Amino acid sequence: MTDKPTTRRDLMKPVQLLGLAFIAALFAGFVTLMSMGFFQTRPADQIQRALIVGLVAAGATFIVTLVSLALLLLAVDPSKVTATVDRPLLLPKNAPDADAPEAAAAPESPRVDDGPTEPRA
Repeated sequence: MTDKPTTRRDLMKPVQLLGLAFIAALFAGFVTLMSMGFFQTRPADQIQRALIVGLVAAGATFIVTLVSLALLLLAVDPSKVTATVDRPLLLPKNAPDADAPEAAAAPESPRVDDGPTEPRA
């Protein structure tokens, strides 16, 4: 059975992307309203100012989150999403693997010269 190749559209899932940005915006707006005392008994002008600032914070957070996630998803190569990784990611590509049989061998013992030695004074 062959799997359908992963496309960029499958990665982005617009509804999930919008939903995550919307949740982040709600959180930012709620925190802004709480910090400005919107839910306390205050004069009407302070409540109106808190509501405006909360909506601005929520809108800015929505846009920044949406753009940031979209740009991060553009950095992902769709063909490499389903590929398995068989080597450590932080090692250079030409470095031998730590799991290779050559690397698992015991370390060499120090060399001993069999030649003539001078007596120590």
